[in-house]
Amino acid sequence: MSQITTHILDTTRGLPATNVPITLFAQNGDSWTKINSGVTNDDGRLPGLLADDEKLPAGVYRMHFATAAYFEANKEEGFYPYVDIVFEIDASGTHYHIPLLLTAYGYSTYRGS
Repeated sequence: MSQITTHILDTTRGLPATNVPITLFAQNGDSWTKINSGVTNDDGRLPGLLADDEKLPAGVYRMHFATAAYFEANKEEGFYPYVDIVFEIDASGTHYHIPLLLTAYGYSTYRGS
């Protein structure tokens, strides 16, 4: 399993959010370095964000969810054109699940399992 996974649930529809572009970045001082990107599948997940055996060093990371594309595809006006979730990981190699619960006018997240 990838060290970092994600899932987006559209809580208005009660369905996974499909085709949402996501980019993972690592913080380097005052700048960000892109690690990988992709789009969510029919289950609202992005498999293969990292290779299964890839372990990231301890640090601060940012997951960028390009939500405007999702709202436009669903002919819905969204208030948040994107959502950035910034989080910190340790050097243990532990799995981190970063879910996004999304509506047109709100969102929430938590550390999942």
